[in-house]
Amino acid sequence: MKTSMIALMAAVTLAACGNANTSNAQDGVFAEPTERRTPTDVSSMKQSFAPVVREAAPAVVNISARSIQRVQADPFFQFFGGGMPRERVAESAGSGVIVRSDGIVVTNNHVIAGATQIRVVLNDRREFPAEIVLADERSDIAVLRLTGVTEQLPVLAIDDREEQAVGDLVLAIGNPFGVGQTVTNGIISALNRTETGISDSGSFIQTDAAINPGNSGGALVDMDGDLIGINTAIFSRSGSSSGVGFAVPASMVRRVVDSALGGETAVVRPWLGVKGESVSAEVARSLGLPRPQGLIVTEVYPGGPGARAGLREGDVITTIDGAEINDQGGLNFRIGTKNPNDTAAVTVLREGGSRTINARVQPLPGDARGDGTTIQQGPFSGARLAVLNPALADRLGGDPFASGVLITGVARGSYAARASLRPGDLVREVNGRPVTTIEPLQRLSGATEVTIERQGRRLTGVLR
Repeated sequence: MKTSMIALMAAVTLAACGNANTSNAQDGVFAEPTERRTPTDVSSMKQSFAPVVREAAPAVVNISARSIQRVQADPFFQFFGGGMPRERVAESAGSGVIVRSDGIVVTNNHVIAGATQIRVVLNDRREFPAEIVLADERSDIAVLRLTGVTEQLPVLAIDDREEQAVGDLVLAIGNPFGVGQTVTNGIISALNRTETGISDSGSFIQTDAAINPGNSGGALVDMDGDLIGINTAIFSRSGSSSGVGFAVPASMVRRVVDSALGGETAVVRPWLGVKGESVSAEVARSLGLPRPQGLIVTEVYPGGPGARAGLREGDVITTIDGAEINDQGGLNFRIGTKNPNDTAAVTVLREGGSRTINARVQPLPGDARGDGTTIQQGPFSGARLAVLNPALADRLGGDPFASGVLITGVARGSYAARASLRPGDLVREVNGRPVTTIEPLQRLSGATEVTIERQGRRLTGVLR
């Protein structure tokens, strides 16, 4: 079986749990850190994780989500005029963490995506219906609110200080395979994992603690009993744990929770307005660096936060707020955990020296809705078009630096549909000339050579 990234959602109902450390939980007070010690003798090796589990486990819950799926009929029966599409009820299950005592729960977005009904089960077997407060597909984090809560619930404190180190002991708590709440232990095997294929703006905690389908949305807990991550995916050939699991760090979890509790309907991610490439060994030698490190800036968005702060093409970004940066995903994550108008301390190498530039990060410019304009005549008749801007490109998971005209919809039976144009196509050129506005496309008539970009490929054809 091919090795793949696998989300940890199970197709069974879970059993749940929570945390007794509720002192000032609403205010997010952190536990005091403990000194790291390596076991030195047999007696210390026999020490138990039970005290940490007693504090953390009651705040970990089980989540069952029900959704309605539309199932297409068999084409054979459709050919004879029968077999209309039908709907079926689908159930999925995962885990979650209570982070506020009045019933605010964090889980993975993929656990509740498309759900019409959500139920949360605590480890004392109480059940609560839940509603989605905010679901952020980009980070795969969702925030739920339990309804009918009449007393304070156990919580896990979110520890977003990022003081973890590779080798630290951790516990993973969730409901793998729907067997009931399970605690596994391991270590942090890597930090700041970005090239995982899970997200272009993720920087994950990697652990060898056993996590499996059903652990999605469950807690990754440190030895202080605090939440340091939400278990999200595994790297596996078999679909079960192979000792390489990934958790969304608490800094991103807190960013999504704060957005939800602040009344936002979506997480507004700021950006720095710079694009770059990882420094390779060859580039490091050419720059006189002792080792490959940093992100070399290849583009700076005109008028963006980076440009206003003085960042230039050719700068090598080494850290943001003291955290090492080695690729675009790492930069996107660090900036994405900040609030709009926050200041980021960007350390760069320039002209043989190091300097720190303070940049005020801001939301991506432009209209993210992409409503667009429907073309009534010519080769693009029936296509709804919108000028691509950074905010729209980012919402669609594309490159905020990209330019062109985006096809956001195609009317059924229209000329654009017959010409095989699709929503998501980016119109790059018409008759060999770059396209940046809609107006030229509204005036077209007759045979037109069009170049579009579709899923990273450039396609050129003639529309008549």
